[in-house]
Amino acid sequence: MLFGLFLSMYLITVVGNLLIILAVTSDPLLHTPMYFCLSNLSLADIGFTSTIVPKMLVDIQTHSRAISYAGCLTQMCFYIIFVCMDVMLLIVMAYDRFVAICRPLNYPLIMNPRLCVSLVLLSFFISFLDGHLHMWMALQMTDFKKLEIPNFFCDPSQILDLSCKDTRTNAIFKYVVATIYGFPTMFGILFSYYKIISSVLRIPSSGGKYKAFSTCGSHLSVLCLFFGTALGVYVGSAVSHSPRGSAVSSVMYTVVTPFLNPFMYSLRNRDLKIALSRWLKPRADIRR
Repeated sequence: MLFGLFLSMYLITVVGNLLIILAVTSDPLLHTPMYFCLSNLSLADIGFTSTIVPKMLVDIQTHSRAISYAGCLTQMCFYIIFVCMDVMLLIVMAYDRFVAICRPLNYPLIMNPRLCVSLVLLSFFISFLDGHLHMWMALQMTDFKKLEIPNFFCDPSQILDLSCKDTRTNAIFKYVVATIYGFPTMFGILFSYYKIISSVLRIPSSGGKYKAFSTCGSHLSVLCLFFGTALGVYVGSAVSHSPRGSAVSSVMYTVVTPFLNPFMYSLRNRDLKIALSRWLKPRADIRR
């Protein structure tokens, strides 16, 4: 039962994100900075869920949770890269909405193709650096072969807790990573939406306010879903030390969130729904 459920969710996640990528690349009307970032976010979501779910499905079928040393490090590294990539792209998209609403006349000049590509490449570089930084910390482990991880995948936070005998070193590393990656991320998103809300509230007509908010509604929904489940995972693991509770929280974050993202964007975005219908209609006609 679990195998069929997770396999269905994984396939829907991959197909849904692939449809978004194909719709954005095939429709010239969607060749804008926001949809360029969205297609990269969909690609990162495919990589993120593909890092976790296929191995979990194999474990369910074989009734084995063993993973090799190299496999665990690889899974942990790619997990960090894709999670960080998601976060960085969400920041870029928040900045894009900030410029579109607060600086509409300068939007084409500011969010030019060169800047968009540079921001995506910078996001990948930061994510790559973060992933290898975590892997380097895990390599300090002395006895990896006998390690038992209380989860269905190689969770970086749990591996670091088990790898560092010196709890002070582990705590310092976590605080440094949170300071470098976490606080600027939250500040950038909160500042962007503070300016967006301030600008929208100054619009006199209710119709204008609704139109302005509707342009960032999908992004705001995904932000709440992404950071809400992530916060739930870490708060839950801090309050309850139950392995079962930690695994359930991790499923919400690693499986359910990527599964819901395509629906959040496609159902709440009129342009994307039109582009998807245009792309799917000719293929339905060919079958006939």
